[in-house]
Amino acid sequence: MKNGILILDFGSQYNQLIGRRIREMEVYSEIIPFHTPLETILAKKPVGIILSGGPSSVNSPQAHLVDKALFEAGIPILGICYGMQLTAHLLGGKVTKGAKGEYGKSEFEILRSSPLFTGISRRSTVWMSHFDEVEQVPEGFEISGRSGVIAAMANEKKNIFAIQFHPEVTHTAEGARMLENFVFQICKAKQNWKLSGYIERTIQDIKEKVGDHKVILGLSGGVDSSVAAVLIHKAIGNQLQCIFVDTGLLRLNEGRQVMENYGAHFNMNIDMVDASERFLSKLKGISDPEAKRKAIGNEFVAVFDEESKKFEGAQFLAQGTIYPDVIESQSVNGPSSVIKSHHNVGGLPEDMKLQLLEPLRELFKDEVRKVGEELGIPHHLVYRHPFPGPGLGIRILGEVDSEKVAILQKADAIFIEELYAHELYEKVSQAFVVLLPVKSVGVMGDERTYEYTAVVRSANTIDFMTATFSKLPWEFLELVSNRIINEVKGINRIAYDISSKPPATIEWE
Repeated sequence: MKNGILILDFGSQYNQLIGRRIREMEVYSEIIPFHTPLETILAKKPVGIILSGGPSSVNSPQAHLVDKALFEAGIPILGICYGMQLTAHLLGGKVTKGAKGEYGKSEFEILRSSPLFTGISRRSTVWMSHFDEVEQVPEGFEISGRSGVIAAMANEKKNIFAIQFHPEVTHTAEGARMLENFVFQICKAKQNWKLSGYIERTIQDIKEKVGDHKVILGLSGGVDSSVAAVLIHKAIGNQLQCIFVDTGLLRLNEGRQVMENYGAHFNMNIDMVDASERFLSKLKGISDPEAKRKAIGNEFVAVFDEESKKFEGAQFLAQGTIYPDVIESQSVNGPSSVIKSHHNVGGLPEDMKLQLLEPLRELFKDEVRKVGEELGIPHHLVYRHPFPGPGLGIRILGEVDSEKVAILQKADAIFIEELYAHELYEKVSQAFVVLLPVKSVGVMGDERTYEYTAVVRSANTIDFMTATFSKLPWEFLELVSNRIINEVKGINRIAYDISSKPPATIEWE
């Protein structure tokens, strides 16, 4: 990664944002666990290092620490939140438990000039999230800003800077400019990260790695696997064999659309497998969300393994693994504490003989979408809303059966259709319908009904780490409600989810 910015991950929920913000500047960034050995860090030859935030306390016996020699390596360093407390702690300052902590928006005041604050207003709004605070800065450091506490410090001679707030989140009004100052003014980074070059380089790498062998890819119709498939197909053509597994838990007409979009339009080899009865039988009697996820995941691996054996000569298994999958599957606390166990990077058989091919492994989601468009995938496919791996299995609360799936598919299709019709689809980040295991009394015509309740969910977000419910027009919601109740037998009541993340999540399960 020579000439890039290295981000040491201490467990912050925002660490991916830091990486993305830097990539948006066309500078390469990489996120690695804080406990990565110093020699490995230095071997990557970064032009700058960022110490991320995190939930730990530097005064805890289990504190997440780094080798103190990192600060003597001559590489510019920026500590953010926990990263600031860690810098103070390791270099002889004093960190104490605050009286009340500081969370949310706060007013930050610059006390002295600093390369980090070039072009920044003397007073601005920043986003805080900490309980511990720096009470005394280390020798050689100057206090360069305050909020209710010491909020910025710097040792300019050693190019070490630290701030208590999060510049990577949009709530920090001038945070993007601060990061730019660190990357370009302090680190002197060069803009060496362009997606057009990435595509050309990756196609050449795939050709060299695969040679004359065959590649098998599990195509889901989602953005990641679709972009991976088109990229690999561009490199090796008919040597790619896609397997599309219809789990019976997909959106309405998903199978037909995948075959039309990628089989016919891109002329790919796709083997479509209808395994809906197998999946539904595995879900019988299961209501617990995590148990449903595991049942679906295990069955998918079994079906895919059976189908892949039908294609002789395959040497590679391709996956749509993207960079957040990699980050979230390498816990800062070790393998037992990974954020997501169901990503592509986990769950593969230990005795698998195929080699992995993951051409999107270095990319964030927004970069994957840009690559997709450059490869000629239609805009509406590249910018589809996220769809969970377990599909409708986790949007049907409680036990799943074929009747509930059919009901939810129709209701969800109506909602999405109307979002497109009213040009709202790309103005919201994720929208869908949830079917509740709750029935209520209704009246249709002169008849009494006793049917399911559905919830319409739409959220707006920049990063999917925090989200607010979409303020959709009442007239629009009334239209959607009327259509679902009138056209979908089995639903007689619609609710609209007005909760935000946190404390709720975007998906219900």
